[in-house]
Amino acid sequence: MTMKKNYDFSKGRRGPVVPVPPGKTRITIRIDDDVLEWFRKQVHEAGGGSYQALINRALREHVEREAEPLEETLRRVLSEVLPNAPKKAQPKPAKKTARRKSG
Repeated sequence: MTMKKNYDFSKGRRGPVVPVPPGKTRITIRIDDDVLEWFRKQVHEAGGGSYQALINRALREHVEREAEPLEETLRRVLSEVLPNAPKKAQPKPAKKTARRKSG
């Protein structure tokens, strides 16, 4: 197929060629080069896919964790960081001793 000298765009419409699916919004975002490269590398190593979907999933997980109560967050983080740490024994309550009557 060769290029024509002129093309007729009189019936052309502005906007994306592929419509945005419901529940999605098209945006422009600036991301650090190294961060974008990391996501692209993950997709490449997985054998393909969408780095944008991977970024969306990472953002969704972050949002869901932000809604997580602090105690659950701490338990999750500690179990990830210290999965094989020995459980610390709870201190035993002090024994009550009988008092001598003064007299």
